Amino acid sequence: MKENEKEELFAQLEKMLETLQFGSITLVVQDGKIVQLEKIEKVRIQSNKNR
Repeated sequence: MKENEKEELFAQLEKMLETLQFGSITLVVQDGKIVQLEKIEKVRIQSNKNR
């Protein structure tokens, strides 16, 4: 992986982490290279117990 590709990857990861409250980030690797980032965000709905 070239240095500029690493910087772009880390920038994308940092951006995803800054906006993620609950969930996961997955790196997809193909032929030994990271080809895709996937972000799954969970939104928790508060129950009505405390109302």
